Amino acid sequence: MQDAAHELLIPLAMAASFGAFTGSLFRLTGRPGSQRPLMFPILGLLGGITAFMIHRVLVWTFDAPVWLLPILVVLQVWLWLGPLGPKIAQPSRTPDNDH
Repeated sequence: MQDAAHELLIPLAMAASFGAFTGSLFRLTGRPGSQRPLMFPILGLLGGITAFMIHRVLVWTFDAPVWLLPILVVLQVWLWLGPLGPKIAQPSRTPDNDH
């Protein structure tokens, strides 16, 4: 059981927490969505878990290096919170509320 913890559970927890941290940092970029601040770390957490799964597949098939995991986490979180992220409706500006 201890080998399984070292092989899977600890790197999974580290990737998930790094994803949540990266998602929280992504909130500081000023993108819309600050009215739902919990969305950023949760999508970062899910991005970290997904990046870990992608990394495990790459390790099993191509013997990918360990240093690839943090890069995959950052790329996954960027994709999920950036171009592929949730579309947040911006309030339309009308001449009446242009104060």
